[in-house]
Amino acid sequence: MRSVLALLVAALVAVAAAVTAPPAPARAAAPDNAIRVRDGRLVEANGSDLVLRGVNHDVIWYPDKNGSFAAIKSAGANAVRVPLGMGHLFRRTTSAEVRTIVTLCRQNRLVCILDAHDTTGWGQDKKALTIAEAVKFWIGLRPELAGQEDHIIINVANEPFGVGPDWPWVQQTSDAVRALRAAGFRHALMVDAPGWGQDEAFVMRDNAAKVQAADPTGNTLFDIHMYGEFDTAAKVNSYLSSFTRRHLPILIGEFSGQHEWGDPDEDAIMAYAEAHDVGYFGWSWSGNEKEYSYLDLVQNFDPTSRTAWGNRFLTGPNGISTDTREATVFRNDTAATTVTGRGTPQQVRVTDVTSDSARLTWKRGASGTTYVVVAVNGASETRLLTTARGDVTLRGLHGSTEYTFAVYSRGLLGTRSPRSAPVYAVTPPAA
Repeated sequence: MRSVLALLVAALVAVAAAVTAPPAPARAAAPDNAIRVRDGRLVEANGSDLVLRGVNHDVIWYPDKNGSFAAIKSAGANAVRVPLGMGHLFRRTTSAEVRTIVTLCRQNRLVCILDAHDTTGWGQDKKALTIAEAVKFWIGLRPELAGQEDHIIINVANEPFGVGPDWPWVQQTSDAVRALRAAGFRHALMVDAPGWGQDEAFVMRDNAAKVQAADPTGNTLFDIHMYGEFDTAAKVNSYLSSFTRRHLPILIGEFSGQHEWGDPDEDAIMAYAEAHDVGYFGWSWSGNEKEYSYLDLVQNFDPTSRTAWGNRFLTGPNGISTDTREATVFRNDTAATTVTGRGTPQQVRVTDVTSDSARLTWKRGASGTTYVVVAVNGASETRLLTTARGDVTLRGLHGSTEYTFAVYSRGLLGTRSPRSAPVYAVTPPAA
């Protein structure tokens, strides 16, 4: 992941009328704002790499723990994976609950992966549902999900088959992808491996390209769950590299430091993910049954009471606090805080971010007020321009770079206000 903070040089900045840059061409059936797959990587609509690092949160079992979204964000995550119940194996998650989850994810600036959980272990768990039934479940939720493609990923079916090499994973998963696209879903789709998510027979590994080819948009990524099957670094590295070297998008949707099925090599999992920009999600925030409490990252949903697994996952080597970057869809936005003080510019907003420009707007004050736009770098700042307008377009930016801007106002007597709250612009890669 890139972590670049650059200052603008005043000579590269000009004031211009607000002009919206033409959107980058989208793949068939993908909206301009959708998360998508490009060359084996997950990217945002503006082309910025999106490496997801987050936590699984058990909303099925704990629908009243909505404060966990803010706590997960505060712990350093940029994403959350949320199981949804289909009403057969687990309690059905209502449409109203889904709307709440989507809202909480956006409010807490988290990319959200929603997974249909009742398919877990179909063929071995007699109560589990099929992938086709998961498709019907998603179609029923389409009104709650349409228009949220910039921060919602649909995990089609959790761990859809039990152990064995002969499950019809390829055909049924391909059919599900085609059916969801035909139903109008334009989100990035994520599909799980068979074998309780661990792909012990390498069905997903050896057939991933066929499933991706079934998606007319190409925006399908693959989810592996790493528990007892991945107890050595050699197994972890071999499996993940089989995807990354073929430019097939892979994400680790679940893993832990211990497990009843064997001892996962969490150090190898996290090291490979960090070295190759692979997303990962730890299982899970809190609330596992007493005999599985070793899977909890925090005790009793208290973010100040981390378990040994929580300390390892959140702040240990290659943990989510190492190099996790917030999605640009949340950073290229309105100032998250408000600074009070006489004349301080309010409602500062960054829009129309391209690889070499960004537009800033703010609420204008009294007639005769002028505004000074600055670029901020830690404790220092660089003055960019002065204007009487309430909007400017900053040009001469560099691609794949994070900028911080703020605005001062000056009254007729020249008195300068306190600096506004900062806004951030993350430019996409240059074409």
